Amino acid sequence: MIYYDKKEGEVKLLLNTKMALTRSELREKTMIILYQIEILRKYSVDYDIEKVIRDNIEVENDFVKDLVYGVVTQLESLDHEANSFMKDWTIDRIDKTGASILRMALYELNNTDTPQIVVINEAIELAKKYSDDNVRKIINAVLDKKINS
Repeated sequence: MIYYDKKEGEVKLLLNTKMALTRSELREKTMIILYQIEILRKYSVDYDIEKVIRDNIEVENDFVKDLVYGVVTQLESLDHEANSFMKDWTIDRIDKTGASILRMALYELNNTDTPQIVVINEAIELAKKYSDDNVRKIINAVLDKKINS
């Protein structure tokens, strides 16, 4: 399949028969990977990040790897940042999927050139799908405070 890569500004040939995933789909895969890593850590199960990534995405993807490794390596600082924007709450009190979404969004805001509105909208859409309304509101509030601080 041939497709146009907007980021690279060029036409590419996809050798794998699988369709290329959108950034939204890649963020969803990343959230699932981060959730799985969180569960593995919670139960002290040894894991290999590369294997967790490969188990969830068939084609190697730098965007996913960057988000996963970035969140994992900056976990403490991301949690501290999230907590600094919460009143009477901490990130460890929200569900694991919500925490993964929030960490991923904070990492992306801090370390990529993705427009802020895109990061926030994507995080909110994931929260609508995977978390309850209260967690979605917390994610929205934290990200709003982040971009307005």
